[in-house]
Amino acid sequence: MAKTLSQLIIKKFIPSRKQDSRKGQNGKVLVVGGSYIYHGAPILSSLAALRAGTDLVYTAVPKINAAATRAISPNLIVIPMVDSKLTRGSANKLLGQLRLGLDSATIGMGLAVADEEGLKAMIKELLKHDVRLSLDASALTRTVLPLIGNTNTVLTPHAGEFERLFGVLPPNKITERIKIVEKFASEYSVTILLKGPTDVISDGKITFLNPKNLPSMTVGGTGDVLSGLVAAFLAKNRNPIQAASAASYVNGVAGKLAQKKNGLHIAATDLIDFIPTAIKPFDKVVR
Repeated sequence: MAKTLSQLIIKKFIPSRKQDSRKGQNGKVLVVGGSYIYHGAPILSSLAALRAGTDLVYTAVPKINAAATRAISPNLIVIPMVDSKLTRGSANKLLGQLRLGLDSATIGMGLAVADEEGLKAMIKELLKHDVRLSLDASALTRTVLPLIGNTNTVLTPHAGEFERLFGVLPPNKITERIKIVEKFASEYSVTILLKGPTDVISDGKITFLNPKNLPSMTVGGTGDVLSGLVAAFLAKNRNPIQAASAASYVNGVAGKLAQKKNGLHIAATDLIDFIPTAIKPFDKVVR
């Protein structure tokens, strides 16, 4: 039976931070995204991961976007990719640069994919090094499904991307929506976070619901923020259903706070501003 997320549940899913921890011990995250048109998507994901408490975020974007990405924030470690789209060459070049001891990666936000073999090579290599993955947008293709079963990977589709992945459009009725998410999560041994007015998160065995019902969150970029949050929590919690649920919950609370302040006129960056407030009740420091 699906459970509705609450503060009490999420409290168990967000690990504490050690008082004497050093840089890097609270997460190293890779963000891969961006294109000539969608330059902002990986920036939103990266800033969200930082605001969620990640120590180091590496933002890999096409070289045409690198200068603009650096100019947005000095907090981002920007890695220019050699081509304007993801190719086998740019994927291999990026992988050659990544000797960083990454904990997690999120791939696909605004990403232009010229060659799915490049995407597959990147996914295989990151998984080989025990990097937990969150896949969104352009990375949500049927060709990756055979690669990611039983690998702690989280998929974050909206309804249209879900249909592209699994060939079925999720119904609007929540009980039917739950069944279809559980079916494909179980069949492919992945965790699915189906975005919507109520997020449905399932690994096929456990299912959580996060009813947001926020009309303002239809604005572009809120899903990119969510992807950054998923990667941030995966960096600290290896359990994908827990990490995805924590990300959904924090994203929703940040959205509520943004809508309370700005009504129906929010931007995705407003959510990022409210992530620290949304996550503060779960902050724990131990010796």
